[in-house]
Amino acid sequence: MRVAVFGASGMVGHGVLDACLRDPGITDVLVVGRRPLGADHATAGRPDAGDPNAKVREIVHDDFADFTAIQGEFAGLDACFYCLGVSSAGRSEEEYTRITHTFTLAAARAVSVDNPSLTFTYVSGEGTDSEGTSRSMWARVKGRTENDLLAMPMHAYMFRPGYIRPDGGAVSKTAAYRWTYRLTSWLYPLLHRLAPGHTTTTGHLGRAMIATVGLSGQGPHVLDSFDINRLGAARPAAA
Repeated sequence: MRVAVFGASGMVGHGVLDACLRDPGITDVLVVGRRPLGADHATAGRPDAGDPNAKVREIVHDDFADFTAIQGEFAGLDACFYCLGVSSAGRSEEEYTRITHTFTLAAARAVSVDNPSLTFTYVSGEGTDSEGTSRSMWARVKGRTENDLLAMPMHAYMFRPGYIRPDGGAVSKTAAYRWTYRLTSWLYPLLHRLAPGHTTTTGHLGRAMIATVGLSGQGPHVLDSFDINRLGAARPAAA
């Protein structure tokens, strides 16, 4: 299976990349980012880690609104795991829309144009509003993004996780989130028992993304944390 990962430098993307590296069913991972992955992110299986079985190749691309220059790199993809995202805090609706909607749709078009049976899995978020009536700007923008992805000729899945516990070395790039995870990580087992439909981990999320490829376009196409955990548990973590 050949997959592409967008946003691998973030907390969720780190977990997804790690799951891809560990999964024997994935032979090639194309990481697309605006800067190379640093040493503080997943390195197992990367060419610069000296692994003879390396299956990761990175492409650094500046313009996420236009992938024409690297279009040929997406030939033969089976799936795309889109994990790129930013907080809406301190951002105008125009800026947030460009990053959340424009960039995502541009990537989806680029990876699917020559791969009509491709599975595209997008990390949205709990509380996303697909009806466009929410007072929260981020919820409306993500809802519009989901709707446009689901209307495209590909197998699209929207992930709406709630609380995500980072594991496997994953770290959020948002300072406020990092402090929240540090302060509440010890509570996760209790939180998960009390609210299994609102909690997950980066590991479960990564394995669940891989599992969507095997669904062959079957529903449901919008998945909450409960669905993510179910799919993630069904695909065992590799050593």
